[in-house]
Amino acid sequence: MRKLKITIGRHTVGVDLYDTPTAGEIFAAAPFEARATIWPGEVYFQAPVHAEREGAGRDVVEPGELAFRTEGEVIIIGYGPTPCSEGDEIRLASHANIWGRTDSDLAGLTDVEAGDLVRVEAVE
Repeated sequence: MRKLKITIGRHTVGVDLYDTPTAGEIFAAAPFEARATIWPGEVYFQAPVHAEREGAGRDVVEPGELAFRTEGEVIIIGYGPTPCSEGDEIRLASHANIWGRTDSDLAGLTDVEAGDLVRVEAVE
């Protein structure tokens, strides 16, 4: 299984990639760096990737799922309720392709600050 490591500031997130076109594009683009943007309940950042909208995409993600918004070309790591959420769900601002999953503890992402360095690397 293909894997990535995403480092955001002092946090590391290990990601198992799904077998999707978006996951393939992100894996092929690694390594790359970006700067974090924050929104309550999520961290997102630009990726040098162009992917088409996938039919299985959605705007509500399960804890640990990683998403890619084709509009804006950003990777999204949702870790808790957002301003769009109903209850405890993790609802993104818009439809996104689901491309991977992590078992990493995402609770620490609450202390990520806008502008923190993000590094995405393939794991052998």
